Amino acid sequence: MITPVILSGGGGTRLWPLSRTHFPKQYWALVNEKTLLQETLLRASSPQFTQPLIICNHEHRFLVAEQLREVNVTPSHIVLETEAHNTAAAIAIACLLQTEPEALLLVLPADHVISNLEAFHQAIETAAVAAEQGKITSFGIQADRPETRYGYIERGKPLEGKDSIFEVARFVEKPDLQTAKAFLESKLYYWNSGIFLFKASRMLSELERLHPSLLEGCKMALSSARQDLDFLRLDSKSIVTDSTLSIDYAVMEHTPHAAVVPVEMEWSDVGSWDALWSISKKNKEGNVSIGDVITHNVHNSYIRTDNQLLSVLGLDNVIVVATTDAILVAHQDHVLEIKEIIETLKTNQRPELECHKRVYRPWGYYQSMDLGDRFQVKRIMVKPGAKTSTQIHYHRSEHWVIVEGTAKVTRGEETLLIHENESIYLPMGIKHRVENPGKIPLHLIEVQSGAYLGEDDIVRIEDAYGRAEPSPDVKKEVKSFV
Repeated sequence: MITPVILSGGGGTRLWPLSRTHFPKQYWALVNEKTLLQETLLRASSPQFTQPLIICNHEHRFLVAEQLREVNVTPSHIVLETEAHNTAAAIAIACLLQTEPEALLLVLPADHVISNLEAFHQAIETAAVAAEQGKITSFGIQADRPETRYGYIERGKPLEGKDSIFEVARFVEKPDLQTAKAFLESKLYYWNSGIFLFKASRMLSELERLHPSLLEGCKMALSSARQDLDFLRLDSKSIVTDSTLSIDYAVMEHTPHAAVVPVEMEWSDVGSWDALWSISKKNKEGNVSIGDVITHNVHNSYIRTDNQLLSVLGLDNVIVVATTDAILVAHQDHVLEIKEIIETLKTNQRPELECHKRVYRPWGYYQSMDLGDRFQVKRIMVKPGAKTSTQIHYHRSEHWVIVEGTAKVTRGEETLLIHENESIYLPMGIKHRVENPGKIPLHLIEVQSGAYLGEDDIVRIEDAYGRAEPSPDVKKEVKSFV
């Protein structure tokens, strides 16, 4: 049995404006009807696998839980990182969580696409043989072009008695174009996929040898971890040494136990817009069109809109992506320069880098429709059986208009049922909550008015999802205010 370890902590900024900090690319359905995370889970759900272990950013925990529920996958753990760490720390945590030291772990990034599942599973069977013998096995992608965006693995001699598994001669950082062409011609180099298979005991012994401080920090993070509903929340601040190291730098480039299994499995890391275009289904003009799109004399382009009509004329090899609050237009040859846009967004503290107009919560979502001086209009959806936190606002009052469904509203000491085409007023400072007692989604329009309308003007009194509640002092202040 093999335990899948799904690494789902990436930010996916190179697919901005679709992928954002609070909703990165692994949670989007980019290639077919399921999200990249869901596809990763399903390709590791055959009888040879145990329950998966998922490691993710704590801000994404409810997204992960919901997407697992949608594909009927029950994990062994959903581990939450409250601080950003690289893959070495994440893999160390996964190894430490194993009750069986000789367990085989298959590390899978959550945001990759693999189209040839037969080849993928055959590679797993091959790699498992080497892993059982103590090898830390990488999956090397057979290169079909001189690619400068990936790291490479140079193969060494075959393992004894194994003509499809090789020792690793060296790992190579992203090369220049001339070097990449030489790698392709030599047929000795493979793209480094970031997929690994190994025994937990072997990886832990190498981490202990090479980075004992990192491993000790991970042990402390686990010993101080706490259960948070269905999640395991790490004490991530314990991991202070080498937390930014990738597993390649930390172990793979230094271990004598590295091996590589070459595989052609139609793999992509979906690391840029042109990469997504290349693996997507195209029309006869070579275009990928998603949403309400009209084109004329356009070729070999990726065009996507989430809402409004998008028209493109007379352009070739372009990326045009329109969301509700941002538009990207780029030539395919320049898509990697998006990092310059990202840096500008960071410098200017633009909210478009962090989240979309529609923000998902464990109970549903809200979407800002209009914002002006002292007012904001939101559309809110509450899932059947779900409820928001009991909360108050110091600086705003709210009007709720029920559009569809029935709302069970707590207002102060009252509990009221509000039906379609009815409304309710919530004065500033009164504790309140909305619950959906029905079997269909509840939709309502919220009109906020007041001097300050920020999301941080929320004091949660009670929350069913374990989100932060105020300190005793704040609760006392709230009670006095109410």
